[in-house]
Amino acid sequence: MSDTTASLRRKIHSAGDLQSVVRTMKALAASSIGQYEQSVRALGDYYRTVELALGVGFRQSGPAEKTPEIRPADAGAIGAVVFGSDQGLVGQFNDAVADHAVQTLGALTDKPRIWAVGERVHARLADAGLPPLGLFTVPNSVRAIAPLVGQILVESEARRSRDGIVGLHLFYNRPSSGAVYGPVHQRLLPLDETWRQELVELRWPTKNLPEILGGGTATLPSLIREYLFVSLFRACAESLASENASRLAAMQRAEKNIDELLEELNGTFHRLRQSGIDAELFDVISGFEALGVEES
Repeated sequence: MSDTTASLRRKIHSAGDLQSVVRTMKALAASSIGQYEQSVRALGDYYRTVELALGVGFRQSGPAEKTPEIRPADAGAIGAVVFGSDQGLVGQFNDAVADHAVQTLGALTDKPRIWAVGERVHARLADAGLPPLGLFTVPNSVRAIAPLVGQILVESEARRSRDGIVGLHLFYNRPSSGAVYGPVHQRLLPLDETWRQELVELRWPTKNLPEILGGGTATLPSLIREYLFVSLFRACAESLASENASRLAAMQRAEKNIDELLEELNGTFHRLRQSGIDAELFDVISGFEALGVEES
């Protein structure tokens, strides 16, 4: 019995250590979700401001032919940025966004140029027959998102100039409620005429109509670059929020399984210990009765 109870004690101790690790990771994931969700909410007003400024710029720049970023959707090669994770314990997070990217890009082009954000999704895309051109490290904080977005813009701009890539698509997981998320697709470039017209028709929120100094044609490229930046930033922040939500859900499931395992191990340990105590008491009683019979 001593060997069996010692083995159970070791299992209970190991499960307790694992439970502590899971609870720590659960707390880290929960705290990380907050900062990324707050970042996404803060971007909402800024994104709206950029859209209003673009609407003014488009109105003052004149016809769409003067905006080189506005082209037909099939006028050139397609580039794509797929946001995933560097770490595991995220369930189907990387599989969901990679499968969505493969299916969507397969309907658009034969040879897309892909950049992966995260080693896990990079491997998943390579296994699917779409080896990415480059790999970016997933940011570990909100402050690290802006440098990543700058790297993506520089790399994509270089490829656009060198390889004739005019399309830029984003694939990432967007949180919906709680630990629920879903893969989404956003086309950034080329800017289509429908999107331009929607921005032109946006109503200015005040009665003081705006005016762009120096003309909209000169300012418009800067506003478009700002639009690309804020779109990439928001996609990355939403992807990180979804990743941590998925990790939190995985840790909650793991914690539940560990609690059930500990309950089972403790129950087995107490039953085994009680049976050992009962056996020892039975031996004592049997010996006492045997001595009584001999004396009589």
